[in-house]
Amino acid sequence: MNLRQLQQFITLVETGNFHRAAEILHMAQPPLSVSIRRLEEELGGKLFLRTSGGVVPTSLAHALLPDARAAIFHAQQCKLKAQEALKGLGGVLRIGFIGTATYELLPRWIPELRSEFPRLEMELMEMTSLEILEGLRARHLDLGFLRFPVLDSMDLTVTPLERDDFVLAVARTSPLAAAPGQRIALAEAARENFIFYPQQRVPSLCAMAHLRCQMSGFSPHVVQEAMQVPTILSLVASGIGVALVAGVAKHHAMAGVVCLELTDTPAQFCVGLAVAVASQQRLNLADKVLAHVLQRHQTAEMRARCLPA
Repeated sequence: MNLRQLQQFITLVETGNFHRAAEILHMAQPPLSVSIRRLEEELGGKLFLRTSGGVVPTSLAHALLPDARAAIFHAQQCKLKAQEALKGLGGVLRIGFIGTATYELLPRWIPELRSEFPRLEMELMEMTSLEILEGLRARHLDLGFLRFPVLDSMDLTVTPLERDDFVLAVARTSPLAAAPGQRIALAEAARENFIFYPQQRVPSLCAMAHLRCQMSGFSPHVVQEAMQVPTILSLVASGIGVALVAGVAKHHAMAGVVCLELTDTPAQFCVGLAVAVASQQRLNLADKVLAHVLQRHQTAEMRARCLPA
């Protein structure tokens, strides 16, 4: 049994006549009769009663008809979905994202994307930057929003979108919270206890936070590790220590926490949010969505950084 036979069967049911069915199917009547007979042999029963006026569907035909129509419909839908995916008009896009992308980027971007690609289905998964890189390489993801810079971008295209320098999260009860204008040199926090990122789970972010401290002339005294920004801010509020967090967090800080801008960040030090895709064998849909992201959400500063020298 194949889809062509099912379509022939459905057409014959709807016309009740081999000659008219053959015309609609653009084929000769004898091959149609042979095809229907073979289908009957495979099913083990008669589908039609032959009469002088045409054919009459049997009870077996009426039992088969709904599933035959469903099979043809789903086959057509499969073909349509495949064509949309090949043209980059629709399909399923598997997207990994880090937690801080939910603060501003995703709420801006997702409604735009639904409007631009109405037939797009998104599978959104919160992950670490390391998990996103691994997911892209394993082809479990099509697109990823992660923290840059990354330690290992082999086989991937990682493009910075927007700068988001570290800020220092301190408890509201800390003397540091009284810094004028909520701005401070990180060097002033050199003697503080730090809440840091676990090196095994978020190696790039951990390395960049350590480097940022070293640029201010000290190595941090780490007393606690945590990965998610809400958890880190909660620990800061409880007085365990201070923490370097993404700048976007200052707009969403919880009660009991003050996020201080850093005045001694070197010009060459740049962290932020990037979009990543596999370098080869991408879906056309992923390319179109990537182009949309870069056009709408890549800042002029990051676009200049990506230009060839």
